[in-house]
Amino acid sequence: MSLILLQELCENPEFIVGGADRTDICQGALGDCWLLAAIASLTLHKETLARVVPNDQGFDRSYAGIFHFQFWQHNRWLDVVVDDRLPAVRNRLVLLHSASNNEFWSALLEKAYAKLNGSYESLKGGSTLEAMEDFTGGVGETYETKSAPTDLFNIMKKAYDRGSMMGCSIDITSSAESEAQTASGLVKGHAYSITGLEEVNYRGKKVKLIRIRNPWGQVEWNGAWSDESREWNVIDSSEKQRILQNSMDDGEFWMEFEDFKANYDKIEICNLTPDSLTDDTKRKWEVNMFEGNWIRGSTAGGCRNFIDTFWTNPQFKLTLLHADDNNDKCSVVIALMQKNRRALRKEGLDMQTIGFALYEAPADEDHLGKDFFRYNGSKARSKTYINVREISERFTLPPGNYLLVPTTFQPHDEADFIIRIFSEKAAGTMYDIYVWDLPEEETDEEKGLRRMFEKIAGSVRK
Repeated sequence: MSLILLQELCENPEFIVGGADRTDICQGALGDCWLLAAIASLTLHKETLARVVPNDQGFDRSYAGIFHFQFWQHNRWLDVVVDDRLPAVRNRLVLLHSASNNEFWSALLEKAYAKLNGSYESLKGGSTLEAMEDFTGGVGETYETKSAPTDLFNIMKKAYDRGSMMGCSIDITSSAESEAQTASGLVKGHAYSITGLEEVNYRGKKVKLIRIRNPWGQVEWNGAWSDESREWNVIDSSEKQRILQNSMDDGEFWMEFEDFKANYDKIEICNLTPDSLTDDTKRKWEVNMFEGNWIRGSTAGGCRNFIDTFWTNPQFKLTLLHADDNNDKCSVVIALMQKNRRALRKEGLDMQTIGFALYEAPADEDHLGKDFFRYNGSKARSKTYINVREISERFTLPPGNYLLVPTTFQPHDEADFIIRIFSEKAAGTMYDIYVWDLPEEETDEEKGLRRMFEKIAGSVRK
């Protein structure tokens, strides 16, 4: 494999041919289906796409051998510039490519995202939600289909209508099942994008349908409502034409929503703004963002299981001042994101296992110590500790003073993080961080390293 100039791949290279759409995204040899599913969703939102993939560039007279893309990173937009060389074997692209041999926007976008994260290698494995947030600056929510609300279809339909990006996947029970194809044409442990939701009249009743795309550009569902299934012959011909359009073997297919829930396990929704997905009214939320870090021996206190150090974690004070309209409580979304972990993979560092807890806080105390957490339970918390880049939860709480404690699961695990707090009404926030030099007994390994250092370094004279 070598890097090859685009002009050497074809005679008339184009940045975008006939508009950027989801058929321009075909997976190559890299295991980044999660990223490709997010790119497919991105193409459905033209304004957002135009920011991530500026379309005022190409191979015309102003061509300079470079292309630029924009990504959201930790509350700011970064411009990433890449050259026009792409990985190829025998003059064929081996990573992400378009169905059109002379179109390169999607391949260059993948290269820019790899540069942002350190390398192509760093893109192996991930969450579709992660890339969706980097394309939008939005906030993500996850639903398990087997335990989702009864109105899940309506939640997803409203999200789709409001421009939210969505993906889905099927869980695996072992690594052997990863990207294993089922008899019905679905792939386990593989990221899909959700590209449409419809209701149709079928034999006198309403049937809910969902459209899904496999980023491979092939391998589709072969059950009810698949491309050539007989169900399409029963509905009104104009409705069939509108929904199917020019349906072909392109990796995109329709399913009945009940079949979708029975086969898929996880849904990821990235809201461009964290508006309610369960109400009919769209609301503007207030946003606060703070940065912090967990430092070994000072602010990396671990979860509540480690009561002797838990209190040393960073503490955020949050005052919810006003209840929501037509409600006596306050809606709040809390999103905790660890920074730069994908880029740190080359140093042997991966995602930390993170979570948070929210406590009712006394108004007259600055920093709460061990005894407070020993005798007071949390009012809300993340569902679980998990090793993903970001976790977010939605809560409804009475107005009042709260203390938010973000943590890693184990003490002494280091990472930088940002925390975003979304509330329907303005909320007062204040960030307190105290650095404590905790007396810590050295482990046997640390004692051995110290003895080795002293042996090599010798005595130090002043």
